[in-house]
Amino acid sequence: MKTIGRAIAVLAGVMMLTSMVAALAATAAKRRIIPLDDPDADEVHLAAIFEPLSFRSRAGSFRGGTLDAWYGGGIVDLRDATIDPAGAHLQVKAIFGGAQVVVPDAWEVVSNVRGIGGIGDGRPDRDRPTDAPRLTIDGVVVFGGFGVTSEVPEEAVRGVEEAIAKRGRRSAPVEG
Repeated sequence: MKTIGRAIAVLAGVMMLTSMVAALAATAAKRRIIPLDDPDADEVHLAAIFEPLSFRSRAGSFRGGTLDAWYGGGIVDLRDATIDPAGAHLQVKAIFGGAQVVVPDAWEVVSNVRGIGGIGDGRPDRDRPTDAPRLTIDGVVVFGGFGVTSEVPEEAVRGVEEAIAKRGRRSAPVEG
């Protein structure tokens, strides 16, 4: 019994230390990352670090970008974006955070996310044509994750928008 108790105490200590180191890294990342969140930009740099995020793209030739969710998260809506003919690549990082990535149902989404957590495509399975617009999502997740959908519940949008309003931060609104 003492061995199990010690193992649990060590595991709890490692988790606490990991969380503190990640929080310090998130603080440094928040100072370093300069968001590019123009709804018309073909490449974006989105960050939800200790705060919520609501972004809706209208890009004419979306090529991708980066998405960092450290102790924060939200909604990234790409339904109004037109994907670049060569496809798009989104590099993601989630540390104790995550986001919902909303894409048109016709898009093919390929994910290569690794870590403790992950990414899930919640859209119904269907065969998409080989020439379907392709979004590739790569990155790392530590105790977080990303969800891919083609719709976003109204209550989720409302919750994120309320959180943003409480923080007094601007955002490109997402509509249900």
